[in-house]
Amino acid sequence: MKHTSLLILLSIGVITGLVNGLLGIGGGTILIPAMVFLLGISQHQAHGTSLAVILPTTVASCIVYGLNHDLNFTVALEVASGGIIGGYFGAKLMNKIPAVRLRQFFGLFMFLAGLRMMI
Repeated sequence: MKHTSLLILLSIGVITGLVNGLLGIGGGTILIPAMVFLLGISQHQAHGTSLAVILPTTVASCIVYGLNHDLNFTVALEVASGGIIGGYFGAKLMNKIPAVRLRQFFGLFMFLAGLRMMI
């Protein structure tokens, strides 16, 4: 069982990293559903855990993008400054939302984001 679990965890990580590096997305869109439906992790824990996983994944991708001169550090730092503030308040708010509602909001957001990308 441990071997199977480790294989599943590593597979989720590889897929997440690949999609993150290739498309600039993947953290929440892949990790949260995978953790909730494949690993049985609660909705709230999946959100928090995905953020911890995204950080090193994003750093690795940013190194490659930076080396290829495809990263605007000034814009990244300015947007990240606002993101830190929004992330803090978003995390506080998440703890006040029931898991079912959080899953619905997440699904709606993913649907709308996908629809916008297609149009």
